[in-house]
This record gives sequence, structure tokens and C-alpha cells, in this order.
Amino acid sequence: MSNNTDAVKSNLGEAGSHLKQAAVAAGDAIKGAASAAGGEVQLGKAQMKSELADGALAGLSAAEHLGGAAGEQMDALMDKGRDLIDSAAELIRERPLAAFGVAFAAGWIISKLGRSDK
Repeated sequence: MSNNTDAVKSNLGEAGSHLKQAAVAAGDAIKGAASAAGGEVQLGKAQMKSELADGALAGLSAAEHLGGAAGEQMDALMDKGRDLIDSAAELIRERPLAAFGVAFAAGWIISKLGRSDK
């Protein structure tokens, strides 16, 4: 029986050794997973910062172009205003009496509106 007892002790010792190694391997796996997760978190943070920086740069670029776009719109409005003045001047040249009559009537209406407010 001593052979059987020794065999049981040996097998139990070997089983304990394997359990110990399994526990070490599990701990290493958990540490590795935590390390990998930490690495993923760091990578995610870096990507987030990169995207925020790119977004800020795009916003600044849009702001720079906004001034140019406003200038273009102002130029277009000025061109339309010049066209309107040119059209009015041409109409005055073609029909001076009608233009004078319209201007006189508009002035009279504006003066009446101005006096009625007082």
C-alpha cells in the first residue's frame, strides 16, 4: 500500500503543482489583459486627442475662409448696387420727366410720413 500511498501523494503533489502553474498562468493572463486594455485605452485617448485637434484645425480653417466668403458676398452686393444705380441712371437719361415726377412723388410721400409721426 505504500506504493499506492506514495503514488497518491505524488499525483496530488503533481496536481497541486499544475494548479499552482494554472493560477500563475491565469494571473499572467489577467495582467496581460489589463495591460492590453490599458494600451487600448491609451490608443483610444491618443486617437480622441488627434480627432479633437483635427476638428479644431478644421474649425480655424473655416473661420479663416469665413472672412473671405463674407468679402465675396459684399463684393457681389456692391456689384448689384452698382448695376441698380446704372439702370436708374439709364432710365433717367431715357425719360427725364418721368424720373423727375417719380422722385418728386417719392419725396412728397416721405415728407408726409415724416410729419404724421410728429
